[in-house]
This record gives sequence, structure tokens and C-alpha cells, in this order.
Amino acid sequence: MDTNKLLLIIIAILLPPVAVFLKSGVGKDLLINIILCLLFFVPGLLHALWVITK
Repeated sequence: MDTNKLLLIIIAILLPPVAVFLKSGVGKDLLINIILCLLFFVPGLLHALWVITK
């Protein structure tokens, strides 16, 4: 695992939408993550980790 991915995982734990934005930019993944984070934090966190590690 490289340092960049590890840093993104740490950011995803603290601020999931920011990590998704840094990984994939503005798009459907970011919109899905923002909606999930507004509903509940844990689904947004899991989605961010999935986007980063895929």
C-alpha cells in the first residue's frame, strides 16, 4: 500500500466526501457519498473506503 492511498484512507475516516473528491473528482461518486453522509455517517464512510480501495 502506498502512502497516497493510506493518506486517503485517513481522510476518508475523518471527512468521507473530501476523500472521494480527491480520488475521483466531481461526479456521481461524490454526489452519492454526500447523500450517504447526510443520511448517516457510516454508509458514507463505507462508500468512501470502497471508492478509494477499488
